[in-house]
Amino acid sequence: MKSAYQMVGHNFNNDRKENDFYETPKDAILDLLANQKFEGNIWECACGNGAISNELIKVGYDVYSSDLINRGYGETGIDFLKANKRFDNIVTNPPFNLATEFTNHALKITNKKVALLCKLSFLEGKRRSKELFSQKKLEKVLIFSRRLGFKKNDAKGGLMAFAWFIYDKNYNGLPQIDWI
Repeated sequence: MKSAYQMVGHNFNNDRKENDFYETPKDAILDLLANQKFEGNIWECACGNGAISNELIKVGYDVYSSDLINRGYGETGIDFLKANKRFDNIVTNPPFNLATEFTNHALKITNKKVALLCKLSFLEGKRRSKELFSQKKLEKVLIFSRRLGFKKNDAKGGLMAFAWFIYDKNYNGLPQIDWI
């Protein structure tokens, strides 16, 4: 029988993937593309093995891919949080423990939109409320009505709820909430 800690994802086995890398499920990317359009180029700044980048390229987007860690895809050794590159849009699945920092930095250096795949609990927190949500740039939250599986052959999905958080530099209002 699982304990409460195990049920919410506490890692007693210490078997997390190195650098917290979990490939973005293809269906999560396809759901984003079915519900959100981007104008201009896109930076996938935590590209991992190219899961998001490849799908964006397939539908015709101009994508620059980078990551701090070399996983065999994109330009490596690029620390997004220190980079000053400018792109029209940023689309990524940030490291969970750096999601707030990624969001803040992305909003400073992007021209148009930022789309981040984050835990639904990202909506919580005094710091994010003050730093991010008070800016009223969060345009949409696209909530997955099913649980995403981040592990290979994980047809049942995981234990945590996820959503795409879509920010627009030209937006000023409350977010639209929708389910995908």
